[in-house]
Amino acid sequence: MILVFSCSGQVLKLTEREIFMSLQKYSVNQHLIESLLTWVKSGEIAIPEIQRPFVWDAAQVRDLLDSLYKGYPVGYIIVWKNPNVKLKDGSFSQGKKILIDGQQRVTALSAALIGQSVVNKEYKQVRIRIAFNPKEERFEVTTPIIERDKAWISDVVPIMQGDISLLKMIRQYNEANPEVDEDKLESVISQLTGITKKQIGMIELDADLDIETVTEIFIRINREGVTLSQADFVMSKIASNETYGGNQLRKAIDYFCHLAVAPGFYSHIANNDPEFAKTDYFKAMRWLRNENDDLYEPSYTDMLRVAFTSQFSRGKLADLVGLLSGRNFETRTYEQDIEEASYDKLKHGVMQFMNETHFKRFIMIIKSAGYVVNKLIRAQAPLNFCYILYLKLRAEKYDQNKIEHYVRRWFVLTSLTGRYSSSQETRFDYDIKQIDAQDFGDFLASIEAAELSEAFWNVGLVQLLTTSNSTHPAFNAFLAAQSVSNDKGFLSKQITVKSLLEHRGDIHHIFPKNYLKKTFNLTRGQYNQVANYVYTQSEINIAIADKPPADYMKIIVDQCQTGELVLGGIGSMDELKADLSANAIPENLYLKQDYDYQYFLSERRNLMAAKIKQYYFSL
Repeated sequence: MILVFSCSGQVLKLTEREIFMSLQKYSVNQHLIESLLTWVKSGEIAIPEIQRPFVWDAAQVRDLLDSLYKGYPVGYIIVWKNPNVKLKDGSFSQGKKILIDGQQRVTALSAALIGQSVVNKEYKQVRIRIAFNPKEERFEVTTPIIERDKAWISDVVPIMQGDISLLKMIRQYNEANPEVDEDKLESVISQLTGITKKQIGMIELDADLDIETVTEIFIRINREGVTLSQADFVMSKIASNETYGGNQLRKAIDYFCHLAVAPGFYSHIANNDPEFAKTDYFKAMRWLRNENDDLYEPSYTDMLRVAFTSQFSRGKLADLVGLLSGRNFETRTYEQDIEEASYDKLKHGVMQFMNETHFKRFIMIIKSAGYVVNKLIRAQAPLNFCYILYLKLRAEKYDQNKIEHYVRRWFVLTSLTGRYSSSQETRFDYDIKQIDAQDFGDFLASIEAAELSEAFWNVGLVQLLTTSNSTHPAFNAFLAAQSVSNDKGFLSKQITVKSLLEHRGDIHHIFPKNYLKKTFNLTRGQYNQVANYVYTQSEINIAIADKPPADYMKIIVDQCQTGELVLGGIGSMDELKADLSANAIPENLYLKQDYDYQYFLSERRNLMAAKIKQYYFSL
């Protein structure tokens, strides 16, 4: 016992454990399974569907019951207490506890012991029924064979819920299985119903903990090494709030992202979730049922970031967790008005995100910048912020032509410079606040002056092109430039780079890789330089095979003089020069018989960088 004197001189008797707990902001306790399930049914503990749908199979549910029956430990669950919120009448509402780890175990217990349905991996509502064999003291997933076998109690829910009395259950089972000792049977059935009296550990995190601390605690405690993002916590916060429709909002986000990848899922929602099918959310996403464009397939994290940042002008999702709790960042209190307003704004942001016109027009703008296929988009962050930018500028009534110009430029700029490749949330937060504070054209000009100087175009970009990574943003920007210019593929007369990208044309080595390997013994990183890549038709690629440039370019020059096409579609020297220029290839490729490979790479990188620069300022 430790004695502590308060300000008034009163002696407070505190144990070391109480002092320790008050400092560490969480408590660890054991609770009965029946208490846990009562809290879940009453809503005191909200299951937030962090991992949606239920990913355990029925056998895992069976094994959980078996462990509890045998008295084995089943680990801890972690709950995070919502703060108490000041209501409009001045009173306070008691904050619920949000389940942030252990959802699968609690859902499994709810399904097996109280008969709640779960959403399976196919997004179908199903009942998991667990059977029990008192003779063998064994659990199994219920099957038609087990249902017909008198040795089994085909579903443990009625007895666990008291729908049938213990005495009646024993009598009925004995009548069907007279060889079973009645005293033994009573002992076994009592042990079965005693499962709800078994304990499970609960770590309860204090409402005052910030989201970063909660995340760190989760990572350190979670035995399976699973990590949760801040978006997961936002989703848990949303799903646990039925007062302001968070449960339907959570579904809207989840369903939209699933539909964007699998349009056929639409009929499943309509048939299996009639309540959601009546909402405005479902009407807003109806257009996805016939949509197959895969340029932008947002995850729930992407959707949250765009909806949140575009509506709240903040970039850090931790702030959204606070706002959805009603946090007043100035007074550090929690207020119902703020909570309600935050849900309204987020709903509006989600609806704006899902709007067919907005979504399709944004995709059109990105494609008009030459990014016509998903493989040209290496990172999702520039795409997310550009959708934020589109929605923001549109809401602020910018001219449509300016919006398109700004979004195209910003997407290429941020992709090329890797603006959001690190400290993404900090960058998002800074950029959205700058957009709020000034005309976007002025902000764009200041960023261009700082990051796209002549040194960048002439030196920095050239260095970025010194890579063997065919998905590098600099090489993707070069291909986008070719797509916008409607350039023809290497040695092609009709087929464009855009068409080759859309229909999976071949990447060809200008200096064939087998030629470089056999002649100069170059490594993969040396012969696979992006400055050695061009898009071309597969038949041209096959015809060139392993010929060195001097050999196959002689064929091209000869056919330009004779007019007899042998390789590709180039039939004149003017066409050849135009083709080399469009593909940023030095004319020395056909002029010099002993063209040095390393010198060729250096020359071509400079030409590629110049083409990207010209393309950028044309957007």
